[in-house]
Amino acid sequence: MVKIAIVKDTKTTLEDLETAVNSSPDFRCVCVCETPEEALRRIPKQRPDVVLMDLQLPKMSGVECVARLKELLPAVQIIVVTVYQDPDRIFRAFRVGASGYLFKPETSEKVLNAIRDVQQGGVPMSAVIARKVIKYFQTQALTTAEVKKLSPREREILELIVLGFYNKEIADRLSIGVESIRWHLKNIYRKLHVHSRTEAASKLLPYT
Repeated sequence: MVKIAIVKDTKTTLEDLETAVNSSPDFRCVCVCETPEEALRRIPKQRPDVVLMDLQLPKMSGVECVARLKELLPAVQIIVVTVYQDPDRIFRAFRVGASGYLFKPETSEKVLNAIRDVQQGGVPMSAVIARKVIKYFQTQALTTAEVKKLSPREREILELIVLGFYNKEIADRLSIGVESIRWHLKNIYRKLHVHSRTEAASKLLPYT
C-alpha cells in the first residue's frame, strides 16, 4: 500500500485529490494539509511514500516547503501539482528535491499514474512541462564542470531520464540494449557523484 500525503491550498481540489487517491486499491491518503506549517508538522509523523504538493501556498512558497520536507524525509517522493509553469519555478522545484511536476488541470487518472511512475523511478511531467525542459536543453549551454565530463551518449541518456523515460524506453529510442543503458548510468552516477536518477537529472537543471 502506497501512502500519500496532499498539500493543497484549495479545499475543493483537496477533496477531489483525496477521493481519487482513496479510490485506488493500491493507495491510501494518510494526510491532507492546507498550509505549509501544517504539512511540516503532520507529514513527518505519517511518513508517506509520496507527497502531492501545490506551489501556491500561504506564508511559505511550495518550493520552500518541498525543500524542508526533503530535509525531514529524504526518501519521500514529492510530485508538484500546480498552475505554475514558468521555467524558474520548475527548475527550482526540481533542484530542492521534487521528483515530478504536473501542470493543473490534469485528470485524476494522470495524477494516479504519476504516483505509480515516481514509485518505479520515473520523473513524471505534464507535456507542457516536458516541452519547457526540452527547450532549455536546446537553448542553454551546460555550465557545471561535472556535466561537461559526460560523453554525448551519456548526456543523451540523462536528458531522457529527466523527461521520465525508463531504461527500456531509452534503450528502444536509442536502439541499444538495456544492459548498455545500465552501464552508461553507472558511469553517469560516478561522474556526477550521485546515487539516484533524480539526483542525476537535477544536474541538468539550472542553479537558482
